[in-house]
Amino acid sequence: MSHPDDVKKHIHSLSSLEKLVQQWHREAKKIVFTNGCFDLVHPGHLDYLSKAADLGDVLIVGLNTDASVRRLKGPDRPVVDENGRAFLIASLRFVDAVVLFDEPTPYHLIQLVQPDVLVKGKDYKAEEVVGYDIVTARGGTVQTLDLVPGYSTTLLIQKLLRNETK
Repeated sequence: MSHPDDVKKHIHSLSSLEKLVQQWHREAKKIVFTNGCFDLVHPGHLDYLSKAADLGDVLIVGLNTDASVRRLKGPDRPVVDENGRAFLIASLRFVDAVVLFDEPTPYHLIQLVQPDVLVKGKDYKAEEVVGYDIVTARGGTVQTLDLVPGYSTTLLIQKLLRNETK
């Protein structure tokens, strides 16, 4: 079983991530990058992240900050704060690094990481994924993965609210 300090070693600042990414590039590791809010982690998230990890040697997850989630999802989100979400995602054995970002998109983070594989859900077309230009310019690929039907944080919140009003 992982100790909380072992999990926290997978949560990075931009500068510590930059050093780690440089090391992985030197070691010719195939770097996979994905991003999201990952509020109320559910089986759909786990399936998605596991499949993303299978596409390379290391998986980096860009995680929206609380302020960023509020801008995207509204004032009542996130349900779980950024530290809690980062800890949850970093505790997954197939996630190698988690980094918070506050920008509207992870474009600058993708520039820093220079991943070999950029991953998003099938609700995106590959050419529309932020960072497509960065990854494909260096010979990398953009993959879109099937999402598990019936799982989304929004659906879970709606279900909880319906049960609360009964």
